Amino acid sequence: MVTGKAYERIADDLRQSIRAGELEPGDKLPAETKLAKRYSKGLPTVRQALAQLQAEGLIEKQHGRGNFVRKPRRLVVRTNERHQWEKDRVQVEAEERGSTGATERDTGLTMDDLVFSAAYTEVKADGALAKVLRVPVGTKLVERVYRTRHRDEHAPFNLVRSYLIHELVASNPDLLDDTKEPWPGGTQSQLHTVGIEVDRVEERITARPPTFEEAEELELSVGVAVMVLQKTSIDTDDRVVDWSEVILPGDRTEALFTTQLTRW
Repeated sequence: MVTGKAYERIADDLRQSIRAGELEPGDKLPAETKLAKRYSKGLPTVRQALAQLQAEGLIEKQHGRGNFVRKPRRLVVRTNERHQWEKDRVQVEAEERGSTGATERDTGLTMDDLVFSAAYTEVKADGALAKVLRVPVGTKLVERVYRTRHRDEHAPFNLVRSYLIHELVASNPDLLDDTKEPWPGGTQSQLHTVGIEVDRVEERITARPPTFEEAEELELSVGVAVMVLQKTSIDTDDRVVDWSEVILPGDRTEALFTTQLTRW
């Protein structure tokens, strides 16, 4: 057991039991009073230790039932190579593009493992959207909201809100129709149908506590932060052609960045 504060030592002991498999997913932890007696500490100290494990996503508190070892959720590994992978697929056959998408690539799952939903709405650019999309305030946009989850889980992998400039994509009515989703190959393949080639993708990542609505939809334990990824896709004419905000749960997302350096 590690040295440190009493609650940290309790948390570490329980954490090691979970990782060693002595406590398995779904197992109920001893009652707080029993843990207090086991560790010869007061209830506030025990509750602080349990709160720590809950924040780490190792346990969950079920109202009226107690604390249980949480079943690990599917890890999502998001790399900066996904955009070139998506672009390379634009020019392959639709059947191959439709066989797997970015989510499958990030999770190692198959399409049969996933439940997908999309909703499109026409909106007008407010000041913030006008700035990131480089368009006048009031410009007509296509707002797209996406959710993808594992079929055995209730919470989606992330929360996605994406914006296209209506005028740029309106020549293909299918790009205004959410019933055409999931689109084989994703957004870059959609843009390709109206002659748009993405030149570069800029991503800005920050972290913050989730809003109440985000925590509820993502089923986050108390204390788990979210990563906020803002993605800007710029085409070969230097136009912003897609801007997205992705809310990523901190307890199941790993961001991996690989930068190939030029050799001397």
